[in-house]
Amino acid sequence: MTDFTSHNHVFLGEGHEKNERRTLMVIALCSLMMVAEIIGGLLFGSIALVADGLHMSTHASALLLAAVAYSYARRHADDMRFTFGTGKLGDLAGFSSAIVLAMIALLIGYEALTRFIWPVPISFNQAIPIAVLGLIVNIASVLLLSGGGHDHGHSHGDSHAAHDHEHEHEHAQGAAQRDNNMRAAVVHVLADAAVSVLVIVGLLFGRFLGWTWMDPVVGLCGAVVIAAWSYGLVRDTGAVLLDMNPDRGMAERMRATIETDGDRLTDLHLWRLGPGHLAAILSVATQRQRGPEYYRSLLSRFRALSHVTVQVQRQ
Repeated sequence: MTDFTSHNHVFLGEGHEKNERRTLMVIALCSLMMVAEIIGGLLFGSIALVADGLHMSTHASALLLAAVAYSYARRHADDMRFTFGTGKLGDLAGFSSAIVLAMIALLIGYEALTRFIWPVPISFNQAIPIAVLGLIVNIASVLLLSGGGHDHGHSHGDSHAAHDHEHEHEHAQGAAQRDNNMRAAVVHVLADAAVSVLVIVGLLFGRFLGWTWMDPVVGLCGAVVIAAWSYGLVRDTGAVLLDMNPDRGMAERMRATIETDGDRLTDLHLWRLGPGHLAAILSVATQRQRGPEYYRSLLSRFRALSHVTVQVQRQ
């Protein structure tokens, strides 16, 4: 017997609309900065300023992807064509952003390597203020996004296993809770900020000590940092898109909960539907007269379970 109880399929993150507004605010800030830099560069004949403005446009485009994902997921949350809702759309956007970050890392790395071979003269007095201005914009962007509940840490996985069985999963934690769309947006901003800091350091060494080789060195460092963040995003968002078990420790505690009274859990599938929302399909073998609702009530302590299907097999 299988439980097909009617219920909604809206599996969006708790701060979905708030995160959407924050992302739009950062896009507006970056767009203003982009326009100001390009116009200023054209008026004052600064190719470096124009180049930084064009770079800011790629930054705004990546954030636009996050905003579109938030908007589409919200507007189609009740669309029955999406069997398990639109909660994964943020992970799809995050995965796409991670690919863009990887491409940026490759481009920065390539540019840095070519500058080792063919050094380019640097206008330090012009470049340093531009890098500082870019850093200020990135810091402002991080502050705007900071209330979005992002999490840059890695999945906690089985590290929660030692916590109290009754209270640990009252709400989703770690990988189950993380909003990967907001995380991708913040990583874009942080990557830009990290590069700005490294560029400023390299330019200052070049300006005052004559170490022009520091410019491509910090470029390579920036490429490595961005590539590492990109890898983390690809790994975590890819795991969600492929329906990997988001918490093996939780799966084991669900098994222990079901099997406390002689029943046997013969099959269990646990995956993520959206930030803070997990789904489970389980099959239970029992010799007693128990229906799906009995096992659903046993699992009610796991508040992250937003969609549970139970099949009961009589032994």
